[in-house]
Amino acid sequence: MSDAQKVKPIDSALRQAVVDIKTAILQGQYAAAKEVNRIQLLVYFSIGKYISANTRNGVWGTGVLNTISEQLRRELPGLRGFSETQMKEMRLFYEGWSFLDANSSVATDELQLSNYPIDITTAIKIPDAVSFPVEDFFNVPFTHHTRILAAVKDLDARYYYIHRTANEHLPVSRLKALLQEQSHAHSTTAPNNFMQTIPDAEQARRAVMMFKDEYLLDFINVEEIGERDARDTDERVVEQQVIQNIKQFIMTFGNDFSFVGNQYHLEAYGEDMWSDLLFFNRALNCLVAVELKVGKFKPAYLGQLYMYLQVLDDKVRKPHENPSIGIVLCRDANRSFAEYAVRDYNKPLGVATYRTADEMPEELRKALPPAEELTKLL
Repeated sequence: MSDAQKVKPIDSALRQAVVDIKTAILQGQYAAAKEVNRIQLLVYFSIGKYISANTRNGVWGTGVLNTISEQLRRELPGLRGFSETQMKEMRLFYEGWSFLDANSSVATDELQLSNYPIDITTAIKIPDAVSFPVEDFFNVPFTHHTRILAAVKDLDARYYYIHRTANEHLPVSRLKALLQEQSHAHSTTAPNNFMQTIPDAEQARRAVMMFKDEYLLDFINVEEIGERDARDTDERVVEQQVIQNIKQFIMTFGNDFSFVGNQYHLEAYGEDMWSDLLFFNRALNCLVAVELKVGKFKPAYLGQLYMYLQVLDDKVRKPHENPSIGIVLCRDANRSFAEYAVRDYNKPLGVATYRTADEMPEELRKALPPAEELTKLL
């Protein structure tokens, strides 16, 4: 039996389906000038819900989506993105995030659209849970969403890939590589006390997500470090190589970091201090002091960094900025010990480690994006 014969008994309902989906597309295109990706996601979520309701309960027979797709192309010449496969992806998108279904509660105030069966104005309701990455969610393109949903069932893992995609502007190829590597399973956040020391829960969550447990600083010349005997000299070599490759360092650390300076001079009661690296993070709206260490983590490093944060907050921080954050970046650290060491400090502190390219496993080195790709991103 042909597809046309299979859908023939529901021709009238099918005609209505084409009208409904076409209307949603046109309404979405009208509003998309303001918020392209956000509106597109709302449209696809709404259409996905509509398709799910009609295909999962037997209302539509085999071949209906292909027939609808062909009819849409006839009625909207030049339309792209509504093949049978892509409409199935819309269904996947809705079903993967079905807990966001607003159930007729208004999700957007900006859009004043007329009532129709597929209504993008009441598509999504953001949950109250602090953990839901609202901004990241709406900044991730639809294709990336579908790749994540197809590969990942765990909600926290989805949040992880959404956050990385949004903040690192990952191309689909790079996202697919991370999914294949199961990057989430091997990724942890840096030991820190952010949840205890940052009063605003959303700000604390962002800070936790911002800093990883380990960073790859593949631009550091290990041989040059090894030639030096004195540890303080080694740390200065690392610092200088970071400064010479500051763009790569910021790319490694994440977006929204602006470099303020190195060996940043601080003074309190006649005593001089110098912070190794000082950044400002726009997303967190705060200064971030990074102390570089070439050896294993020691609790004394936290005391030094804590003093820097005191002076930064008292004498450098602007009135509208959030309290400063400090990160100890060292070659090695006992994670449990580091977590134990930071817990009683009352300023935001974290501990992270770094590796150079020659220290990374061969499989991970192969998975890293080529230098040309990083250059394009920069």
